[in-house]
Amino acid sequence: MKKALHRRDVVHHLLHQRGDLLVIAGLGAPAWDITAAGDHPLSFPLWGAMGGAAMIGLGLALTQPKRNVLVITGDGEMLMGLGSLAVIGAHQPHNLSIVVLDNEHYGETGMQQTVTGHGVDLAEIAKSAGFAQSVMVRKKPELENLRYEIYKKGKVRLGPLLAQVKVDSEKLPIVLPPREGAYLKNRFRIALLGAEIALA
Repeated sequence: MKKALHRRDVVHHLLHQRGDLLVIAGLGAPAWDITAAGDHPLSFPLWGAMGGAAMIGLGLALTQPKRNVLVITGDGEMLMGLGSLAVIGAHQPHNLSIVVLDNEHYGETGMQQTVTGHGVDLAEIAKSAGFAQSVMVRKKPELENLRYEIYKKGKVRLGPLLAQVKVDSEKLPIVLPPREGAYLKNRFRIALLGAEIALA
């Protein structure tokens, strides 16, 4: 891999002063990274369902069209859920962004190399699936442009965004989010909908 970014720096930059951004994180490192950036009631880190983060993000984006939704996931999970890119491309949610932290390895199962290390370009796959914007990010200045696009309000963006961000395959301390799935779900629903609606 060419010189890459540090994934925790990337996530911290994208989530700094996040406001009302809705965040879904794929299992493993992305969940640890959003927690390291600051646990938040509008974050929903997955503890399982590998390959499902993008589809959860799509459902959220379609049901909350006035809110920006960010999915942060890894290359291994995105490869497992490639079909979701086609479904997202067909629905064209203008408020959905997917950031793939691509270290070219399966970090949770022993650091086996993924096919992104052999030239598979997820940004090009997303483009072919109909994403309005799909970019490869390798340098810090490109992160600012990515952040700007993620936080655009309204229908300024023409459709979904996918960014494949090349990050180091470094081993970092695990920062665990809350473990209880029901708690995470209820916390997220209350923060999003209010207690009266969420718990009705």
